[in-house]
Amino acid sequence: MKTLEAVIEIGSTAIRLMVFQVDSTGTWNTIDKAELPVALGRDVFTNGDISRDTLLKCTRILLRFSELLDGWNIDRFHTAIIATSAVREASNRDMFIDRIYVKTNYKVKVIDGIEENRLMYLSTVEVLRKDAPQLMKQNALIFEIGGGSTELMLLQHGKMVAAHSLYLGTVIINQYQKRILGSVSDSRRFISDYIKTAGINMSSEINFSHIKLCITLGTETLIAAHEVGEKIGERIWSISKNKFVSFVNSIQEYSIEECLARFHLSYNEANSLQVGLLTYKLFMQLTAAEKMIVTDVSVREGLLINRISAPDDIQTMFCSQIIASARSIGRKYNFDEPHAQYVHDAAIKIYDSIKNELVLPASARILLEVSAYLHDIGVFIRTNNHNLHSQYIIAHSDIFGLSKDDIHIVSLVARYHRGKIRYQDDESYRSLSRLERMQVLKLAAILRVADALDRGHSQHIKDFTIEQQEDKLIFHIKEIHNANLEKLALTEKSDLFESVFSYSIVLL
Repeated sequence: MKTLEAVIEIGSTAIRLMVFQVDSTGTWNTIDKAELPVALGRDVFTNGDISRDTLLKCTRILLRFSELLDGWNIDRFHTAIIATSAVREASNRDMFIDRIYVKTNYKVKVIDGIEENRLMYLSTVEVLRKDAPQLMKQNALIFEIGGGSTELMLLQHGKMVAAHSLYLGTVIINQYQKRILGSVSDSRRFISDYIKTAGINMSSEINFSHIKLCITLGTETLIAAHEVGEKIGERIWSISKNKFVSFVNSIQEYSIEECLARFHLSYNEANSLQVGLLTYKLFMQLTAAEKMIVTDVSVREGLLINRISAPDDIQTMFCSQIIASARSIGRKYNFDEPHAQYVHDAAIKIYDSIKNELVLPASARILLEVSAYLHDIGVFIRTNNHNLHSQYIIAHSDIFGLSKDDIHIVSLVARYHRGKIRYQDDESYRSLSRLERMQVLKLAAILRVADALDRGHSQHIKDFTIEQQEDKLIFHIKEIHNANLEKLALTEKSDLFESVFSYSIVLL
């Protein structure tokens, strides 16, 4: 049986619609698409909010798209609508979303930068798996230059080491040039300096000289691919570095009218083509890549994959990448990796032994894993009260595959892994829903016990088994005769576990 699904993206320069046909195996193909320009990015990145005229235009576009979807007999349940950087940064975004809902009955989800990264990754993996699976294990930079942000991911041997959303986009660059009444050379210097600084900041996560492949999404590089690239799959092209750089340099002196005529673009696309391609070129030149892989996919395909895939399939795909991203952050802050790994393994063993009593969402396990790896990274700032510093670092980090809400929970779990807990006085804790608060307490209780088992950071207790007896959780340790330090630590740190789960901890 085949079904129809629709995805609408409210971007910085346009509102885009895609209609997909999906069969029972999850295979999909695009059967219709539409795009209409809108100046959301110009409004937000100039004045900070969305103007009334732009709001009205967005409403008219969405009503037109609604009529198109009615023709396909696609209802609201089978339509997903997201908004990206422009709406995300708008000071009046809540009012904008409310008016869109009132006028069109569309519920807009505003996604953060790290969620854009996740959807980009889904769509990119899908096309590479089909057309070029050999590229999936390389050191690669995956990135897209949008109107209001640059989304990028760094992969080492196919594993995620970093994911970032940068405040750099074609609309932002153009507005910067207008604001300072600068020339094209001023814009180029701005882009170059920004990218050099970003490269320096990310160098602790990966050596850019080890990146051998650039993988891009976006209209600008698709134009380059059609002009000078070689098609190597249904939705994928390869361009040598020399050809790409030569093409980018050759169009830098074009007028907007020449871009319109040669490449058959809309005015907004033509206006962003040169700065967009220049930005791609400068990012590529940070690396040792000799070729660029261009994909004809976007966050819209990623959103479709996210909707039609089984939750377990998505979870399996992302778990290893989430853990790789967390470890990379830990290394960035010089964490004690053997201790973090031990606490992780112990926490998961405890979690699995009582999982029938947890009553937590399936995603809680991966949040505990990330918390275990990162609970001590605050030591990088200061040993005293390092749990508070861990909370701050985590809350302000991009962890690939986790939403901002997930990261908020992880930061609180790390905060409560030690010391006296006064969560009633913690505004960030009280802002959570009741179910989220209980999730934090349950995961923190487990993490405190796991951390106590390695009190001396020496992995003294090599192995243990867990036995449940009425109101006790008994840890049977193997081949260790003196565990007095760990018993003392458990006495200090098992209080939350006993309060939350009503089990006392016994170490034998």
